[in-house]
Amino acid sequence: MNEYEQIIGIIGLSMGLGWASGVNLYAAILTLGVLSITGSMELSPGLETLNNPLVIGAAGLMFVVEFFADKIPGLDSTWDAIHTFIRIPAGAVLAASALGDVSGELTVAAGILGGTLAATSHVVKAGSRVLINASPEPFSNWTASVTEDVAVVGGVWLALYHPLVMILLIVVFVLLAIWLMPKLWRGIRKLFGSIARLFGDNPPDGGDRQVGA
Repeated sequence: MNEYEQIIGIIGLSMGLGWASGVNLYAAILTLGVLSITGSMELSPGLETLNNPLVIGAAGLMFVVEFFADKIPGLDSTWDAIHTFIRIPAGAVLAASALGDVSGELTVAAGILGGTLAATSHVVKAGSRVLINASPEPFSNWTASVTEDVAVVGGVWLALYHPLVMILLIVVFVLLAIWLMPKLWRGIRKLFGSIARLFGDNPPDGGDRQVGA
């Protein structure tokens, strides 16, 4: 592998881990750990702790918990809200750690980009789920959740073995996210506005009677 391929590989893995962490952090860690412990890949020095059996076990346990929590309408949005404070900083740390032994400036830059990608993918996921949960049937929720799980595992694999493809896909994702976020925000505002009007238009018993009628 020449120097150019090494640079592309590091950038692809760093960006890929940042993006994947915002969608499903535990699936990303578990995928890296399993691939490393089975000898399918060699982790960079900054990521070597991920092949520790304790780390793999913890990530596996949390992946199972998230797998079920993420498929229950309403609970998935609560889970996403809590993980706003977990996925984004973890994405920054993983993205920075993927660089291995490099200068502090590059590590900080990778952390900033990784955290930003994690925040972007997390907001798109969480915002989409709020709108999907407005549907009375659970199948769209289950489909979205399984698709996200598969995308994270596939994304980590691409970042490891086809980093240039992953970089291009992330660029496309960012462009789509810029276009999609205002629409998600308007949709969420409209949804909550409808809920507020629903409760506001139903006053308590006797609330619609005029005094002296």
